Amino acid sequence: MRTKETGILCHISSLPGKYGIGNLHDAARFAQKLSSCGVTHWQILPLVQTGYGNSPYQSAACSSGNPYFIDLDGLGKMGLLTQRELKALRDRYKNAARVDYGALYEERYQTLRLAFSRYHFDDETFRNFVKEGKFEDYALFMTAKTVYGGSFCDWDEPLKRHTPEALETLRTERHEEYLFWQFVQFIFWSQWEELHKRCLSEGLKLIGDIPLYVAYDSADVWAHPELFKLDNDLKPTKVAGVPPDYFSATGQLWGNPVYDWKAHEKEKYGWWTERLKTALSTYDLVRIDHFRGIDRYYEIDFGATDAIGGKWQEGPKEKLFASLGGARKNIIAEDLGTIDDGVRELLKKTGFPGMKVLLFAFDGNPANPFLPHLYPENCVCYTGTHDNDTIAGYALSLSAEDYILFRSRVAAELAACSLNVPLTEDPRTIAQAFLAMALTSKARLSVLPIQDVLAENNSCRMNFPGTSEGNWQYRLARLPSAQVLYRLKKMIKIYRR
Repeated sequence: MRTKETGILCHISSLPGKYGIGNLHDAARFAQKLSSCGVTHWQILPLVQTGYGNSPYQSAACSSGNPYFIDLDGLGKMGLLTQRELKALRDRYKNAARVDYGALYEERYQTLRLAFSRYHFDDETFRNFVKEGKFEDYALFMTAKTVYGGSFCDWDEPLKRHTPEALETLRTERHEEYLFWQFVQFIFWSQWEELHKRCLSEGLKLIGDIPLYVAYDSADVWAHPELFKLDNDLKPTKVAGVPPDYFSATGQLWGNPVYDWKAHEKEKYGWWTERLKTALSTYDLVRIDHFRGIDRYYEIDFGATDAIGGKWQEGPKEKLFASLGGARKNIIAEDLGTIDDGVRELLKKTGFPGMKVLLFAFDGNPANPFLPHLYPENCVCYTGTHDNDTIAGYALSLSAEDYILFRSRVAAELAACSLNVPLTEDPRTIAQAFLAMALTSKARLSVLPIQDVLAENNSCRMNFPGTSEGNWQYRLARLPSAQVLYRLKKMIKIYRR
């Protein structure tokens, strides 16, 4: 590993391509572009199959792969889709500037079912994949969702409670449906492994993302209800969120069921250890989202309308990572939000690098820990995250008076970092200054959202926390131009990353 390195943040869904959403073939093209200009890390959001709201932080199964990311041209090469069918799909999406999840939901599963209908699923590699059992609960869960609809808590009691007899009946009576969902994961992970190998061969490491919590209506909760705070009817008693903060005056009510950490401790954190090991074998580095919840977590009564009345509870702390051994060195802690001495102590004990976000630095406090000239080496610097304004977007959102103040503070920090980046009224110069500050900082890894590299405004923002519509739809119009790549390569060289 170089002393200091550079990463790019861009989810696969945001990549340009022919089929309405970025896919694993588009990802290979993007990876090649990144590698060519000296980028060593590519960070993505969770790869999981998304559900209602299309958030990669809410999934049917926490270790699933998103069927929307499957390379359809790859299915064509396997003889599972015809060129005529692929052309019809390309025509359907040729004017799609943003991800249309409604259209994808209606079309993509039909397309994948068509491919499955032509697949010889007695193939030995596929049979071994099914026998391995890695996606058994996922395939059964999705089969039951397709057949019975609703949430798992609405199903007949034996199936709702995940009894062996009900599972065997479902697997036997709906065997083709069950195999379809196994097929979806088989194709996804086969293509992912090829992408990962290609990235590594080009010197590009992949940074994955683990949400701390899982969705209530998921294979994870259905198969392991004893590990969550649920009542006797398997309904949540407490749900997750965060108190009022930078993002929301009423806090954030996420609604995920919280863990029963005492139950996890009794089983020696086996479920979590397996989840972490799976992630660490899938990616080269893993960011744990909402890391502070491992020290203490915020729980809210189920049925509350906001997060104001929640309470802090003790989490598992460093015990959660006791079985990981040397793999711990590949974990990044998302330590944003309400941070206290407990979180700082947990970071110290684990040695995980935390996150520093430049956009949080300019409140006028000279001791603000997000100011880049104050960074320690053991951290990961970001200009912004998927939950923030873009840098140019933030500058554009300010009044004339506030922009002058913001620009003066940025100018002072540029001087503190011994940087000479001219600032004008054009917000693109602010974005350029943020890139320079991130790359010149002491942080071992600086990660730049692709929107900031391109100096895009807030129409290109990925997510607005606390809102349920219009998120996760951003797509690049095209791959970064030669000019953009040259400028990035030059900066990486100048700042010796």
